[in-house]
Amino acid sequence: MYKIYTAPSGAQTVSPVDKDKLLYKEVGTMDEAIGWASHMSRTGHAVVSIEGDDGTHLGASEIASALRRHAS
Repeated sequence: MYKIYTAPSGAQTVSPVDKDKLLYKEVGTMDEAIGWASHMSRTGHAVVSIEGDDGTHLGASEIASALRRHAS
């Protein structure tokens, strides 16, 4: 299971305290997580973190790189 945390446009990083206040969506696979991140990006939201039950953690810059590869 993966959680995709989103914030208003322009946000890059979020403190752990503030992260508890963010909206997130849970999906089953990393492919779904990247797909949702792509959708949120296109609609003007910042995706600040993707975290998996398996210990996976992608920050904003890693997500941006993954989205560039996804778009190709």
